[in-house]
Amino acid sequence: MVIAPREKWTDERLDGEFTRLDADIRELRGDMKDLRREMNERFDKVDASFQGLYRVLTGGAFAIVAAPIGAQVFG
Repeated sequence: MVIAPREKWTDERLDGEFTRLDADIRELRGDMKDLRREMNERFDKVDASFQGLYRVLTGGAFAIVAAPIGAQVFG
């Protein structure tokens, strides 16, 4: 059985790895903020679309209810 050689981890090497890890985490946080901003923009657009649809459906429902009543009153 072959045993892999064991590496020594010096303080400098550990510091270098933690520095790289910190940089990666900062980059990831920036990416997450960008993604969150983009998602919020898209959700705002979808919300605006639903608000428009709601206005159209409300107007249509009013017309459907008002037409027969108007026909009976004025017909």
